[in-house]
Amino acid sequence: MELNKFIDHTLLSASAKEADILKLCDEALKYNFHSVCVNSNYVALAKQALSRSSVKVCAVIGFPLGAMSTEAKIFEAKNAINQGASEIDMVMNIGRLKSHNYVAVLKDISKVKTAIGLTTLKVILEISELSKNEIVKACEICMDANADFIKTSTGFSKSGATLTAVKIMKKTVRGQLQIKASGGISDAETALKYIEVGVSRIGASASVAMMNDVLTNASY
Repeated sequence: MELNKFIDHTLLSASAKEADILKLCDEALKYNFHSVCVNSNYVALAKQALSRSSVKVCAVIGFPLGAMSTEAKIFEAKNAINQGASEIDMVMNIGRLKSHNYVAVLKDISKVKTAIGLTTLKVILEISELSKNEIVKACEICMDANADFIKTSTGFSKSGATLTAVKIMKKTVRGQLQIKASGGISDAETALKYIEVGVSRIGASASVAMMNDVLTNASY
């Protein structure tokens, strides 16, 4: 298994400097990760650094709260794509979901998806804030909204991915959507457990450490 091809190499800290983003891109080139995942203001810088490679640029949208207007999310997503992003990770409006205003949540996601067309859309559920039933409902809404992926976490809440939540997500979407696990995945052994239960992508800032794990442990 080529673990590197599952990884969105991630740096989303508000204090990340331009030099940090360039280092992220250098690491992605070295290990041939699937993508780098950055805040939207750094998309152009990352795209330039990766221009001669197959490494994609993924931009987070409405991050990390998901509580801004749909119009703001659409603008940010389209602007990121214009600057070179080929994947969009948007945060679901969790407050609307918890208000049982499912129509508003559906419209928020579907309008972003319509606006970005064939560009891959991953919707971040922030599972640490949701009950099992809310995770199921969130997954159902994402299917109805024609998202491409559901993603566990921003990494900025009280906890990140869990195998239990991923299993619930997988059972709910029945293969209709792909799953990205992110938040707190910091070693190769853990990443491989998520892949074994069915995730298609791993979001991680500890990607280099994971690859060092792989290189020093032939059993992976």
